[in-house]
Amino acid sequence: MPGLIAPSDYSQEPLRHPCLRINAKEPFNAEPPRSTLISSYVTPVDFFYKRNHGPIPLVNDIERYFVSINGLIDKPKELFMKDIRMLPKYNVTATLQCAGNRRTAMSKTKTVKGVGWDVSALGNAVWGGAKLADVLELVGIPKCSYRTQKGGKHVEFVSIDRCKEEKGGPYKGSIPLSQASDPEADVLLAYEMNGEPLNRDHGYPLRVVVPGVIGARSVKWIDSINIIAEECQGFFMQKDYKMFPPSVNWDNIDWSTRRPQMDFPVQCVICSLEDVDHIKPGKVTVSGYAVSGGGRGIERVDISVDGGKNWIEASRSQKVGVPYVADSPSSDKWAWVFFEVTLNVQQNTEIVAKAVDSAANVQPGTVEEIWNLRGILNTSWHRVQVRVGRSNI
Repeated sequence: MPGLIAPSDYSQEPLRHPCLRINAKEPFNAEPPRSTLISSYVTPVDFFYKRNHGPIPLVNDIERYFVSINGLIDKPKELFMKDIRMLPKYNVTATLQCAGNRRTAMSKTKTVKGVGWDVSALGNAVWGGAKLADVLELVGIPKCSYRTQKGGKHVEFVSIDRCKEEKGGPYKGSIPLSQASDPEADVLLAYEMNGEPLNRDHGYPLRVVVPGVIGARSVKWIDSINIIAEECQGFFMQKDYKMFPPSVNWDNIDWSTRRPQMDFPVQCVICSLEDVDHIKPGKVTVSGYAVSGGGRGIERVDISVDGGKNWIEASRSQKVGVPYVADSPSSDKWAWVFFEVTLNVQQNTEIVAKAVDSAANVQPGTVEEIWNLRGILNTSWHRVQVRVGRSNI
């Protein structure tokens, strides 16, 4: 498209921070060390996980770049960056999480297919841009619409990014029109991340941010927006990121029997300790993140020092100096919550964390209960083994 191109190879990739743990080089997929996640409520751009499906697009003329809006509408339109910037700007603090976060732990139960993410395939950022609901009004779609007069019920986002899963075609995904046109859903056409223009890894010059939903729907490097009657038929909507029971394998899978995954379930992870950690006997601080999809707050985080037999409630926080209350107007409803508790550990043990969201959803106890062949949505209790007797190495 004018102004934005998709390279055919990886020779013009951007520089990345050396601390990132690289899971794949081409396309580039990487996550930060878990300890960096809890060092800042808003994740620095350099430490925000990178999830890509092909070479990173390049902008060669930002003045010529535009997004076309087409489909089942009366007034198709081409929007240039200046048009989008003229709309009211909103800042939304939201955590994006790859559906494959914690896939490595799931693969230890039984082999799964996908990028081998540890626990850091997520990050929390302040996204700046125009609300999609305002953009859709420009093409005649009123706020909080369920369908258009021509029968459009879904909004499809098409990237300039090319990927092998689409046989060289563009990455794409969709969300319901009712969500896209709802101002309270805070869906953005974002051009800023943490107060700065998006960088290339995170969608420059323009991306979608769909809060509370798996990261796969927050399409980067937007080329076009289509109003369609049915869900997007792209690979990542129809043949990936769907939740199957443990009984389904690659021989009997039927993708059509499951809906595309949207909201992510309640999740928490200990970040102050590694999966196997050596500590001195005595007081140990256990801290990490908890997050739930759909705008649900975190009602409780429970920590066990004896493998799940007994539990202690951890403190929860978001912004410094502001008490965190789940679903309170003073809390960031789309963002993660940090938890912390100090424990007395005198012997080798298993420390376990589980979270409860404001709808009383609780994490499942074991990976086996939720194992699936794509290794997505591993929200089982997070477990770390501690070995007492010598200093950290």
